[in-house]
Amino acid sequence: MGLFSYTVAGGGFILVGAWESLISSSAALKNSSPSSTSQSLTEKQAQDSVFSSLITFVSILILSFLFILNSLLSFFDALNSKDQIGSVLQLQVIAISLLFLLYSVLGLMTHLKKSYLLPSKILSLLCLFAFAEEFLLFYLQRKDPSGVENRYYDLLLVPITICAFCSILELKNPKLKYAKLGRGIGLILQGMWILQMGFSFFSDLIAQGCSLHEKSRGNYTVKCKGHPEYHRGRAIATLQFNCHLALLVTVIAFVYSIVCKKNGIGPEHMRYRPIGAEMQHLEMDSQGHFTLESDEDDDENGIKEERNVEMQKAIVTAPESGTNGYHTHP
Repeated sequence: MGLFSYTVAGGGFILVGAWESLISSSAALKNSSPSSTSQSLTEKQAQDSVFSSLITFVSILILSFLFILNSLLSFFDALNSKDQIGSVLQLQVIAISLLFLLYSVLGLMTHLKKSYLLPSKILSLLCLFAFAEEFLLFYLQRKDPSGVENRYYDLLLVPITICAFCSILELKNPKLKYAKLGRGIGLILQGMWILQMGFSFFSDLIAQGCSLHEKSRGNYTVKCKGHPEYHRGRAIATLQFNCHLALLVTVIAFVYSIVCKKNGIGPEHMRYRPIGAEMQHLEMDSQGHFTLESDEDDDENGIKEERNVEMQKAIVTAPESGTNGYHTHP
């Protein structure tokens, strides 16, 4: 497929995921703010939601079409190279791309034509099927068990699983904005990892001691000289994925703080109150009061005990003085 194809695919995933994440997070914050109760603002938010959905569906449509075009080129190249495995793989990619294409077309028709009403759960179900088929593609793809690319495919299952899980949440509750936010983050991570695979397979950033072997345009494997190079290549892939995760978390925290500062935070997001200092002050007061009371009680109890001891001594000595036989009788 080449570095250019991976770059376009990864960049497309990142753009679609970033757009969906920004729109969903902004919509969630606006809906939670008290200023969004007026009718004019509600209508404006509805128009903005339709516009953002149109951009999302158009982007998915273009990206799916590019995937289909690239897979067709790889399919005919595999036929010319008499590579049966390569041709079958491209047919699977075409099937997945067609599902995303159908998802985008139906979404556009739903938003552009008011007469064409389609339940949102149907779109969510199509999206879920597409991600499930993509998961199976990379989970079952083992052309060469000794290839380092299998480790990259295994790690790619993480963002695909995130997208599929968020699609399930959206299928259960279509109005849940955070499901789209999670799916957007999953698409961003998937695009970042596709970019990393492109550079790790088709550039000088390939692991030392490993090389790329291509049977056709879409069927290739990364082989290493021995077991040390193979395990090192897998370890490098894991380290790269962890770095991408750390970078993504940092960027998300930074961007989300900017979005919150711009749109504001609703009262339900500020339920926590910083009462730690007040609680500590109350605890100190209660402990001091308890100590004083306990000291006074101890002093009073001590005085009472001393009086009781003196009274007991007096009672004990009185009978003794009356029974020794030396006292006088009246």
